[in-house]
Amino acid sequence: TTKRRQTDLKMLPGLCLGRTVRHLRVLGRAWKRWQPRLEGDSSACATLPFTMPKRYLVTSFDPSHGLTDEQIAIQKLAINFARNEMLPNMAIWDEKELFPVDTMRAAAALGFGAVYASEEFGGTGLSRLDASIIFEALSQGCTSTTAYISIHNMCAWMIDKFGNKSQREQWIPQLASMEKFASYCLTEPGAGSDAGSLSTTAKKVGEELILNGSKAFISGGGDTDVYLVMCRTGSEGPKGISCVLVEKGTPGLNFGTKEKKIGWNSQPTRMVIFEDCRVPVINIIGDEGQGFNIAMKGLNGGRINIASCSLGAAQASIEAAADHVKVRKQFGKPLSSFQNSQFRLAEMSTELVASRLLVRNAATALQDDHPDAVTLCSMAKYYATEKCFNIINEALQLHGGYGYLKDYSVQQYLRDSRVHMILEGTNEVMRILIARHILAD
Repeated sequence: TTKRRQTDLKMLPGLCLGRTVRHLRVLGRAWKRWQPRLEGDSSACATLPFTMPKRYLVTSFDPSHGLTDEQIAIQKLAINFARNEMLPNMAIWDEKELFPVDTMRAAAALGFGAVYASEEFGGTGLSRLDASIIFEALSQGCTSTTAYISIHNMCAWMIDKFGNKSQREQWIPQLASMEKFASYCLTEPGAGSDAGSLSTTAKKVGEELILNGSKAFISGGGDTDVYLVMCRTGSEGPKGISCVLVEKGTPGLNFGTKEKKIGWNSQPTRMVIFEDCRVPVINIIGDEGQGFNIAMKGLNGGRINIASCSLGAAQASIEAAADHVKVRKQFGKPLSSFQNSQFRLAEMSTELVASRLLVRNAATALQDDHPDAVTLCSMAKYYATEKCFNIINEALQLHGGYGYLKDYSVQQYLRDSRVHMILEGTNEVMRILIARHILAD
């Protein structure tokens, strides 16, 4: 039927993306088989039954530099979606505080709903670096909406990585399509950076867990369908924490009023409250007592994701500032002819490239289970979110008074990026993690 053909065409980009990913995975497995034969014998390359995708080592102001042809294709798909579907609506989503469900589901149809979840149950199966590239591109269209999509992706990965087969089979297809939306519930009114001291409890009674407590600053809270809740099922400290999946509509699950924020207005933020909330014991993700570990592993990727959102906002802000100073005239000359403008753009661009290098390096380290991955993710999150916020602030300054008007997107990039230095672990905590690693015996 015509309707079915239209649906098939809508899914085509995501299907093509999936085929590309599977093709690359086959090449990777073949490389592992042939690599031992090639070591020490460069002539053996001529006998390879395939051609490995070319890799580059350069990262530049152009975010496509240093990427493979396949990654560039994925990036273009995300950029086009950001420019056509997100950017024209960014201001109205912010002003009216709209949660753009339909647009996010359209993004999911392209494969962006569960980017680095495995393909077994419907994830896209891409790498952490691929995910960073996607979120950087999408955030140029709307940083706030992309940040929520990145949190949703983190939740999908946690279920895919630590859930049992039944849980993965039930939830990954729905999260990958964004038929269902997910929220990550760790922070509490009395437990922010000291997450191991959380007080939300889950007491086992028969085959049920009874949850009591509250979570604060939950992205999507009240509007989303699935809540991954870190709660205390055992003793004090991190080892007594479990990860429990709670569905919206469960008796005893309630929400606070919608928070009024300076940014991130396209995603609702509320307290999530549990009052004798009963969920089946089988809703525990992973093992009992593994919740803190699951939460931290999720955040390692979340830190790369949110830093990537900062990269996209900074890239868009520099480009907007460069365009503005070329046309804005003072003292009879365009602002671009003044050394002050030139030096500021040079500094901003250098800091952006340095930030991108750190983020992409950390994404690769996390993908490869590098022993310093946690430290590198902390470095990338701390450095990129701070430098990119400063870049956007400088871009606003180059706009002069116009930058303070809501007609210009740079002010929204500024408001939406400020919180990146607070969430997914404050930048103060990032410094602690880095220093702990450096000072370890």
